[in-house]
Amino acid sequence: MTTADTTPPLRIGLLGTGPWARNTQAPALAAHPGVELSGVWGRRAEAADALATAHGTRAYRGEEGIDALLEASDAVAFALPPDVQAPLAVRAAEAGCHLLMDKPVATTVAGARAVAEAAEKASVASVVFCTLRFAPETSAWIAEQAAVDGWFTARAQWLGSLYAAGSASEYADSPWRREKGGLWDVGPHALSVLIPVLGDVEHLTAAAGPADTTHLILRHTSGASSTVTLGLSAPPGAAGVEIELRGERGTAAIPGWAGAETAFRGAVDALAEAVRTGVPHACDARFGLHLTELLAAAEEQAQAAG
Repeated sequence: MTTADTTPPLRIGLLGTGPWARNTQAPALAAHPGVELSGVWGRRAEAADALATAHGTRAYRGEEGIDALLEASDAVAFALPPDVQAPLAVRAAEAGCHLLMDKPVATTVAGARAVAEAAEKASVASVVFCTLRFAPETSAWIAEQAAVDGWFTARAQWLGSLYAAGSASEYADSPWRREKGGLWDVGPHALSVLIPVLGDVEHLTAAAGPADTTHLILRHTSGASSTVTLGLSAPPGAAGVEIELRGERGTAAIPGWAGAETAFRGAVDALAEAVRTGVPHACDARFGLHLTELLAAAEEQAQAAG
């Protein structure tokens, strides 16, 4: 005879109504057996209404709607531009809500630090959704490689064709992505894989490539080095993701993964575990701050060199 699980669902509100919220976050939250989607808030009332209706929850509107959603939620998920996300994350933490944030946490170090400090002061759990740390296939691969010593070097390429001629991606309409480019959009993904395997970055060199492409050379605390190429403007035939490690035991290449919605469900599980245990997740707000520090340093170097 088994005892039914009486743990109440984690009430998670969603802030944001754009493509990322529609395609990934809202479906994942609404379908998660341990979650109650407690509401949707958006800067556009009609979009909030439509997304809430699609997933059987309540729409919140306006400035007062933010506070009402926070009051109705145990945690909040963000699908907003980073510099809109950051001050709202501070506000949510101060209201006692746990945080499930998108990467990057902010595009300024000050903004990301404010989030990390607010989460720490309020003793709320936080998770930053770096996709590869939560997709089952890649998170298992990262853990496996982190347990192996003797890595010598690594190569990471994350090239999208979001801004290539003929692209019809709805994500190309994002003003912050167009302004900040691949360094800030996909850089967190690459760094979130390399750091747990090779150690923290103790020296960084950055240079600008064609269009929004940025090249990084990193020296890690383990003594290994890595090179990283990031961009959103590659020709479609050149786009793709590759991360390869080389060391004493040979080479290891990161596997493919099922998709963003599955990975996001993993991030929800990670937040729930951090809430339950009180043990911070490795990809928490403090890690999000560190990623922002690295990206800001890289941006400054690349702009100075260019």
